[in-house]
Amino acid sequence: MPVKTIVRKGVYFDSISLMRIAEKINSISGVSDSAVIMATKENKNIISSSGLLTEEIKKASDNDLAIAVKADDEKTAASALAEAEKMLAGKKEAASSNLTAQSISQAAESYEGLNLALISVNGKYAADLAFEALEKNMNVMIFSDNVPLEKELALKKLGARKNLLVMGPDCGTCIINGAPLGFANKVNSGNVAVVGPSGTGIQEFSCLLSNLGGGISQAIGTGTRDVKDDIGAITTVQALEMLVSDAKTSVIAIISKPPQKKSMARILSAANKTGKPVVALFLGEEKELTAGNIHQAKNLYEAALKSYCLSKGESFNFVREKIYNDKISLSERIKSEKAKKNKDSKYLRGLFSGGTFASQAIRLLEPVIGGVYSNIPSSEKFKLKNSMKLEKHSIIDLGEDEFTFGRPHPMIDYSLRKKMISSEASKKEVSVMLIDIVLGYGSNMSPLADLKETLEKAVKANPALTVIAAVTGTDMDPQNRRYLIEELEKIGVMALDNNYMAAFAAGEIIRDK
Repeated sequence: MPVKTIVRKGVYFDSISLMRIAEKINSISGVSDSAVIMATKENKNIISSSGLLTEEIKKASDNDLAIAVKADDEKTAASALAEAEKMLAGKKEAASSNLTAQSISQAAESYEGLNLALISVNGKYAADLAFEALEKNMNVMIFSDNVPLEKELALKKLGARKNLLVMGPDCGTCIINGAPLGFANKVNSGNVAVVGPSGTGIQEFSCLLSNLGGGISQAIGTGTRDVKDDIGAITTVQALEMLVSDAKTSVIAIISKPPQKKSMARILSAANKTGKPVVALFLGEEKELTAGNIHQAKNLYEAALKSYCLSKGESFNFVREKIYNDKISLSERIKSEKAKKNKDSKYLRGLFSGGTFASQAIRLLEPVIGGVYSNIPSSEKFKLKNSMKLEKHSIIDLGEDEFTFGRPHPMIDYSLRKKMISSEASKKEVSVMLIDIVLGYGSNMSPLADLKETLEKAVKANPALTVIAAVTGTDMDPQNRRYLIEELEKIGVMALDNNYMAAFAAGEIIRDK
């Protein structure tokens, strides 16, 4: 099949616009594959496996826009490229005509009372906009990543001096006074606040709590690097101090990977001073931290269950009973899936859009099935040489920078994951495929329509394969959790409502195989 490409020097479009154009091109009859990307090193690595990396794109730089089309014939490829250029021209025209404010300062002057700015631009420009917002006395949520560390520290120090929160960079999720920001779900209002650098972890926690009958008062994302000693947990501590006086909040949860030493000490001290019950999940932390008002959790499900108990005045016996009963309810399904395996069915493959989900699954599975290779491994000896080439037991986080630089987040754009699902399902040695599907605002609005054909083909291509999907969401989300779970089950997918139980099921099915 011919591959035709166009490179436009120094042309930038946001990743969502590029995704929409790629979807349109792929729908053209005779087009088998396409890529509409910023020509970064990471994106070149991704499209090379699809045969779309031409010499022209190899020579392009990070600041260049590249379009590649693989089609049945030259005429179809040329027509698809022309359609892509037409759509790009339309996007540019629409962008120039829809602006209502062309700067933070102009917005502040035009709309009285603004007190929060959500910044989602190329990382190299995000810090300057955040400084401008802070000077206008606005709290800041920086969705952008790739912001220099020294600028993050300066922003957070300025925010602390002005008593303003700097949530981010790389802050994907917040719910402030009931308003969902970034990737967030429609959840019950309640008396539990959650703080931390883990975006998908906060989403899972808030959904589990809401589905249990509890509710969220505030969800404050801090940004991935906040718990590093280079930053010193500035936003985390600020948030905990602010929640002391929040009348809506009776219980506080912290969801994070283990902070570095000095940051951990600052966080625990601030948590203790709140005087409110605190559930602390530092995913992978082995030390016992339960003391005084701090209650440690070992996984996201336990964190949600303990927070629910504290918010409702229930005993923690409820936690143990709920997890035990959930596992018992899966026993027959696990037994049935194990029975269909053959001598070739050996390995697990996890394809995640959430880094916290990937990390939690690795830590839950390794004691059961042994070492798991990953781009975010528990040990460097299990670091994948190439994240596109999975080996033995492998779990990857498709939300890492290597996959998202110049591309939409995988919670929005399923295209890469669909290709990998198809590729991995075709391998006889793959026994279990574990994926997450994250619902809510900002995420893919049609997950079933987008994934159904790929998952159906995967199940048919490998009769011994078990596909397990952990669905993060609520029945109030636009995509509706219950409906999605029911429809996934109809096509042969084991669909569960949390990552912990999905990883448990995967481990039990793979065990001794």
